[in-house]
Amino acid sequence: MTPMVDLGFLLITFFVFTATVSSPAATDLFMPKDSDVTDPSKLPRSLALTALLDGGNRIWYYPGNWEDAVRNGAIRETVFSHYAGLGSVIRWQQKLIDESGKFPEGRKGLMLLIKPAGNASYKNVVDALDEVMINDVKKYAIVEPEKEELKFLEQRKSSGH
Repeated sequence: MTPMVDLGFLLITFFVFTATVSSPAATDLFMPKDSDVTDPSKLPRSLALTALLDGGNRIWYYPGNWEDAVRNGAIRETVFSHYAGLGSVIRWQQKLIDESGKFPEGRKGLMLLIKPAGNASYKNVVDALDEVMINDVKKYAIVEPEKEELKFLEQRKSSGH
């Protein structure tokens, strides 16, 4: 019996020392140089896409600027899904940019503005950044939502949308 106990402890010791402990994974966040920063307000409207991250895993998005989106009723809701959610919206916007032929950068000119509201979870921000990496978005920024956008989100909560 003693040799079996010794063998058991040797095996346990061997596996403990040789097993790799899972190391935490982190998403790389590459920040642009100060000289490369593009002011989103000076961006051509057809290159901008804004994603408003709200609580409850809700995303509201609109292309171009806020005033035009409100006037045209272009603010839409989507979800965190690669095939039918934010990823699909990003790919659609990239396709529109490519088809327009106006921009020499093509789809790489898309500027995605991620605007998390105060009740958006950290996971939602990471999921949005995952979509940025999956869809090869070269220009993106995480910025504070404007007052009008926050007011819109509050109205949607109170109306039950």
